[in-house]
Amino acid sequence: MNSILLRIIESIYVLIPAGFANMAPVLFGKFFSFLAKPIDFGRFYKGTRILGDHKTWRGLIFGILTAIGIVAIQRFLYYHDFFYGISVINYTKISVISLGFLLGFGALFGDMVKSFLKRRIGLKPGKDWWPFDQMDWVFGSSVFLVLVYDLSFRNFLVSIAVYFVLHIIVKELGYFLKLDKKHH
Repeated sequence: MNSILLRIIESIYVLIPAGFANMAPVLFGKFFSFLAKPIDFGRFYKGTRILGDHKTWRGLIFGILTAIGIVAIQRFLYYHDFFYGISVINYTKISVISLGFLLGFGALFGDMVKSFLKRRIGLKPGKDWWPFDQMDWVFGSSVFLVLVYDLSFRNFLVSIAVYFVLHIIVKELGYFLKLDKKHH
């Protein structure tokens, strides 16, 4: 396989658990309402909510659990030649729970940092902050991934570029299919 194409596929594959963790709060948004409590406990910092009502314990918990589940699937698939060939992590030597936690928490932590910064500059929840809304989870999960994997700066940049392009494609497709009301 072409080395550039392989690097792109590897960059996508290693962050798939983080991507699903980032989507989990939306996917589980109608369930377990008792966990729909804000992570910031409704507190303010300098007159503005720290994170807002959209960053909940439900989203954090299910985001992490989703990432752990996806890493478990990747570990199972690791024994198949194709997935072995695109894996930058040796899934037989890692803890599924630890890696899933790091990727899931990292993705959601990146989103929380972005939300905190959005509140500081006066952007309302749900208001676009391009390109940070698209890349927050990639930055966050990459920061936590380096705790267990030597992520090169080049692989990091490839991940940013690949997921940025994928985000635009998915958003446009969602708008075209009338699943997303916002056109980007």
